[in-house]
Amino acid sequence: MTETAAQQSDRVLERLNRLHPKKIDLSLGRLNRLLEKLDHPEQKLPPVIHVAGTNGKGSVTATCRAILEAAGHRVHVYTSPHLVHFSERIRLAGKLIGEEALSALLEECETANGAAPITFFEITTAAALLAFSRIPADACILEVGLGGRFDATNVVSNPLITAITPVSQDHTEFLGTSLAKIAAEKAGIMKKNVPCVTGPQLSAAEKILRETAEALNVRLIAHNEGWKVAKNGDTQMAYKDQNGVLKLPLPVLSGRHQMLNAGQAIAVLRHQNALAIPEAAIRAGLGWVRWPARLQQIAEGALFQALPDGGALWLDGGHNVAAARILRDYFQNRLSDGQPLFLIVGMLSSKDIRGFLKPLSAVAKAVYAVTIPGQENAFPASDVAAAASDCGLPGLMAKDALSAIKTIAGRKDAGPAPVILITGSLYLAGEVLRRSGIQIN
Repeated sequence: MTETAAQQSDRVLERLNRLHPKKIDLSLGRLNRLLEKLDHPEQKLPPVIHVAGTNGKGSVTATCRAILEAAGHRVHVYTSPHLVHFSERIRLAGKLIGEEALSALLEECETANGAAPITFFEITTAAALLAFSRIPADACILEVGLGGRFDATNVVSNPLITAITPVSQDHTEFLGTSLAKIAAEKAGIMKKNVPCVTGPQLSAAEKILRETAEALNVRLIAHNEGWKVAKNGDTQMAYKDQNGVLKLPLPVLSGRHQMLNAGQAIAVLRHQNALAIPEAAIRAGLGWVRWPARLQQIAEGALFQALPDGGALWLDGGHNVAAARILRDYFQNRLSDGQPLFLIVGMLSSKDIRGFLKPLSAVAKAVYAVTIPGQENAFPASDVAAAASDCGLPGLMAKDALSAIKTIAGRKDAGPAPVILITGSLYLAGEVLRRSGIQIN
């Protein structure tokens, strides 16, 4: 049987995954060595917007891209993790990288690296940078994978502007257990004399970001100081910075937090001086920005068809306490009186499962626990169910999301219009999108 391009890239990716015994080993030395062999593609990029943070960095990245493209700019984008296929991580001048081009780049990096130890994220980041250096574009948006200071994307030494979204507890085994330590890692993307736009921060994180900015002579454009945004009626928002006030439509992405993410993206683009951004482009970008698995309503596929008439299915890849609070607030404001919310939850064992479920106990009726398919370090469904019970929620186990939905549909207390939220992991979200046949493009 002839191998497809997608199968070929998957085969190369599988080989690259074996080059280092650890999936995560934060360092820049191995990647710098490889980039030198590749003739330093990181030094040949279009103007770079570098985005770090705990929550919201993907949405800020997506909104920046939407506005830039609405302004007529060609934009490279690097994000992680992917949901359905690896090619989602690399967007070349507006289009996802083709499978044949991806395979060729990965093999080129594999050959240059040889048998030297290097993590999967490091060598695939090298492939992305190599692609970005060869295809003309007007801007390049790099989303940090984990942390900032030692993240593979931080090999770029002269970004146009940086952004740090809200910092909260996550990946504590790699970044430290205190908010100050985590913020210090995120602040590692700041560069001397390069402006940085920050989102809403808790005081411990804010202190570290300000101290780092001062030490590097970074102009800090902080939320509520350098920029602010507020709702203006049911469909509008008002954005304000030193350059004036913009009255804009709310972003199409769901949730109040997306207004803040949109505001930060606008601030990033209004505080750089290399790319022209007319107000019309901001309006247009807010209207068509897409970011899958972030409060995404699913309205097609086998899972949707299993819903009872009038039911609604939502998907969100949130997996930390801050994300859970956002989800709680969103559904508290959305559910009608007596309308039940059921959760289908799968999580990785590195996450604070009780911390995630506790805020949601205020709004959910029950949790159906699933084991994330294909993930070695996923919590077994039994552990998820036990954690739900510890948080005061009925915890039940299900074979998978489809089985859970069918069970919920048969409950007498589900009512005529139950709402079901699948959450806890982007890996679980990717499985849902795959089973639903939803394409990412």
